[in-house]
Amino acid sequence: MSRLSQERKMAASTWLVRAAFLRSRGKLSHLRTLPNAFKALRLSSSSSDAGAGRHQDKPRYPGISNSYFTEKLEFDDPDDGEAIPVYRVMDRNGKVFDEAHDPKLSKETLQDMYKKMTLLNTMDRILYESQRQGRISFYMTNYGEEGTHFGSAAGLLPEDVVLGQYREAGVLLWRGFTLDQCMNQCYANQFDLGKGRQMPVHYGSKDLNFVTISSTLATQMPQASGYGYALKRAGTGNCVICYFGEGAASEGDAHAAFNFAATLDAPVIFFCRNNGYAISTPTSDQYRGDGIAGRGRGYGMKAIRVDGNDVFAVYNVTKAAREIAVNQSKPVMVEAMTYRIGHHSTSDDSSVYRSLKEVNYWDKEDHPIGRLRQYMESKNWWDNELEEEWKRDARQQVMAAFAKAEKALKPPVKDMFTDVYDTLPSRLEKQYHECVDHIAKYPHEYPTELYAQDK
Repeated sequence: MSRLSQERKMAASTWLVRAAFLRSRGKLSHLRTLPNAFKALRLSSSSSDAGAGRHQDKPRYPGISNSYFTEKLEFDDPDDGEAIPVYRVMDRNGKVFDEAHDPKLSKETLQDMYKKMTLLNTMDRILYESQRQGRISFYMTNYGEEGTHFGSAAGLLPEDVVLGQYREAGVLLWRGFTLDQCMNQCYANQFDLGKGRQMPVHYGSKDLNFVTISSTLATQMPQASGYGYALKRAGTGNCVICYFGEGAASEGDAHAAFNFAATLDAPVIFFCRNNGYAISTPTSDQYRGDGIAGRGRGYGMKAIRVDGNDVFAVYNVTKAAREIAVNQSKPVMVEAMTYRIGHHSTSDDSSVYRSLKEVNYWDKEDHPIGRLRQYMESKNWWDNELEEEWKRDARQQVMAAFAKAEKALKPPVKDMFTDVYDTLPSRLEKQYHECVDHIAKYPHEYPTELYAQDK
């Protein structure tokens, strides 16, 4: 440093000390001019650190939370960013990569999980065939997505609230919904909890904290944000999990739901089953961004992508997401990568828009049930003998529930008029009696013997 620079620095230091002394006595106004030495020191330091100064001057606009100024004219290009990885615990052969990530679920828990996964698979086959025979009106299978159901359901508490789309039957089975209850709902008989008012597979159970499924796509998503906010206000210590497909994420309700949950800090887990197809539309025609998890940052949400065919990975991710949702009172986005092996529904023929070879790969080579079975076999917790015995038992259970549900009577006529009001209004009471009189007048036109009697 030159002699002149040293003198300027000393003069500036002396001025700062004097300024501090005068400020302490309320006489800072006595210093009316900045000494030349201090001006020179400030100019030299600012010119040597011009780049740092620009970055220290951060944007203060209320519409952004964390950014900086730049002199480069560059558009944000999604193709330049790093891809979001897919978290997994075991490979396609059921081998765990890192023992630290193995959730170490007990033998009894895993056997129960495996049995319920295969039981769901068996029920799907029976009810799908039932619809093809004209015995029920509609059905949707869960083939290939069982890992997302049971892995997530096991990672929640029973008191946590579920808002499903229409392919989460496994979540209900894990919580205790019985085969009889599934069959009763699909057959819309007098034992159906929904009293025959819903389409098949539109399950619901107040006792199991599972909100009744709606046919309209994405309806449950803004409802989940509201429900989560209500739980937060009530201080229950629970969260909401909202299941949806990547197709539903294209609906306007999805964006409203994400935004409301994020701004209200609602404890909601948005669980996307990205199964490759929204009915007949592949993901390439659904969106251009990096899947659904990539939207998390845009809405101010933590997000993660998980291998949906790895039940352990789904379990770990759901538990961790629940901790964030409940303890931090924030929404979390989970994208579970899986594959829809079956048709979208009994109204769909997927062979029109995808190859049999593609479907067979996911059915034979990368199936969540197969992975779990191989893991259990490596522990000597399952074998071919147990498999064959369970297959027979599972089919018998499903067929028994199927036969009972099909034989049961339909709900009574009066159920068409009840449950909207606590007390039946006089106008509905009048309509009910008119309906009963009409049926009595034309008994041969109405199969009243198939319906339970009004109470």
